[in-house]
Amino acid sequence: MLDLNGKSILITGGTGSLGKHLTKNILTKFPQIKRLVIFSRDEQKQFEMAQEYPQSKYPGIRYFIGDVRDADRLKKAFKDIDFVIHAAAMKHVPIAEYNPMECVKTNVLGAENVINAALETEVKNVVALSTDKAAAPINLYGATKLCSDKLFVAANNIKGKHDIKFSVVRYGNVMGSNGSVIPFFLKKKKSGVLPITDPNMTRFNISLQGGVDMVLHALETAWGGEIFVPKIPSYKITDVATAIAPECKQEVVGIRPGEKVHEEMITSSDSFSTYDLGKYYAILPQVPSFHLQEYIKHFNAAPVPHGFQYNSGENKEWVGVEDLRILIKEHVDPEFSI
Repeated sequence: MLDLNGKSILITGGTGSLGKHLTKNILTKFPQIKRLVIFSRDEQKQFEMAQEYPQSKYPGIRYFIGDVRDADRLKKAFKDIDFVIHAAAMKHVPIAEYNPMECVKTNVLGAENVINAALETEVKNVVALSTDKAAAPINLYGATKLCSDKLFVAANNIKGKHDIKFSVVRYGNVMGSNGSVIPFFLKKKKSGVLPITDPNMTRFNISLQGGVDMVLHALETAWGGEIFVPKIPSYKITDVATAIAPECKQEVVGIRPGEKVHEEMITSSDSFSTYDLGKYYAILPQVPSFHLQEYIKHFNAAPVPHGFQYNSGENKEWVGVEDLRILIKEHVDPEFSI
């Protein structure tokens, strides 16, 4: 059982949607935590978060201004840290397409800096956040996150005698996160028109709590090198629009640069090293740093069929209009009328 009491944790990108929800969960579940460092480059967001989680009430919390592009700053921040959750990223697809090198500097070189800082300090466990867009990427954001995933998986090969593990969690659209479609539609409903990129478009759906649970699961169970993938439902973009504003016109505006109609989390090429762990799948390194048969026995892991793929369009589990309304009220907007 994971116990973070008495431990020190750092969250890069800690002022983002998932970082804030992780903070809430960690402070609630582990009140004796030694230190929780919120590392991010946005001073305004840190100022606002400090009003919600003040050090006077939560003596273990720290707010640390810094950028994952700054290797020296990361090394200072990682001093005496046990666990690192790497959530910092440039994630908006069109912005990354227009500013490619900025995306590379944050998502790829930033990942390298996190790895090096962890290896040069006493960090024991690093969990990096990925995205479904990293599977067979067609946009720069997805390509940089695939590169980041590869760096974190391979970091287990260069740790030497360091007692440290690196793993990755990969999931789909987080319901209600900053910049996601549901808050966007909730704001647009007043206009009477909701823009639909493609009427056939589907996406995976996970709650913020589901994302937090995955991160904590990886901290507790990872052997090093896994890419954890949750078994989660899909939704149709048209169902989201209908759930939020059935009275609104749905206007097809076309797919944005770098978008897919359906997202993938496990490609057919990944299937040869993917195992079913029950609640999650795990894509294992092709050359793991542990004994594969011991891993399979320990987790009762079952290999998926060769050629297996996991995408939002062919998913077996779906969230419909009525369920979406319930989820929106529960996870996004308590004032939402169902």
